[in-house]
Amino acid sequence: MRAALIMLATLVVAVLLDIGTRRLVRRANHGRYRWVLGPLRNACRRPTAAALLLTGLYLALPPRPTGWLGDVRHAIGLLLIGSVAWLVIRALHVAEGVTFSRLPPEVVADRRIRRARTQIRPVRRFTAVVVTIVAIGLIMTTFPPIRAFGISVLGSAGVVGALIGLSARTALGNAFAGIQVAFSDGLHVGDVVVIEGEWGRVEEVKLTNVVVRLWDDRTLILPTMYFTERPFQNWSRHEARVVGKVQIHVDHTADLEDLRTETQRLVESSPLWDRSQWVLQMVDATATSVVIEVQAAAADGPSAWDLRCDLREGLIRYIRDNHPQWLPRTRSEYKP
Repeated sequence: MRAALIMLATLVVAVLLDIGTRRLVRRANHGRYRWVLGPLRNACRRPTAAALLLTGLYLALPPRPTGWLGDVRHAIGLLLIGSVAWLVIRALHVAEGVTFSRLPPEVVADRRIRRARTQIRPVRRFTAVVVTIVAIGLIMTTFPPIRAFGISVLGSAGVVGALIGLSARTALGNAFAGIQVAFSDGLHVGDVVVIEGEWGRVEEVKLTNVVVRLWDDRTLILPTMYFTERPFQNWSRHEARVVGKVQIHVDHTADLEDLRTETQRLVESSPLWDRSQWVLQMVDATATSVVIEVQAAAADGPSAWDLRCDLREGLIRYIRDNHPQWLPRTRSEYKP
């Protein structure tokens, strides 16, 4: 009779909870919290029902059964621990999803939004790993031969020690590096970076790797430890605007004022220029030529690359067609 009453009460609680949450979500469809209540109910409905039913079964059995009932109660307890961990992990996924949904879709120009997107996902994944380890520790404590080890895993020092001890492995080492990258404020989703001579935009910062979309649409996937152990260039750490540079070798007789006039025409006629700054300077001189450098700002990395290509092409065409004598030449002196 006791077991039947407990199971009946559990079923009633589960049904009432399901009906209550359904009505709450239905009422909130036009309210200010519909963006979180709907996804939370849809994601957590099954793990919540499983946890409630397993709790009822666990309480319905005698506290210290013998024989096969003891094995059944033990198995139900293991499933209950797993269902609770499942519920927490699903809730973390919902928290991440609803947080991303509240952020504006345009993340290129706003550094604070890029930083938030960079930090939320590694924290969620790291928390899910901790929840999984705690669940494993609880499961271990139910087996007498390994109960002591399970208790050590459950301790706060034990959890951190287990993670640090296993961080020598590449995957967990990258996981810790992912947390470091997320909070070091040196790399964000949407940043323009230069890695090993290749430039691209950061598409995703995961717990163990970073995905970079290169300028030619190739995808470069690097372990997060790369960004903690090796140097890299971040062109848009403080803002998305990027200054592109073009260097051209010309003869010593080239008129820089004429080239500045043509460069100004090319820059001002380009839709890629952000109308903020440009400059033409002589930056070096050799025995056979001088080096002029053009700097022009664009809204982002891809625009700066295209602007550099357009300026280089336009200046070379102008010199070739109008002043071919300004192209680099090798002189020799003839003595009869």
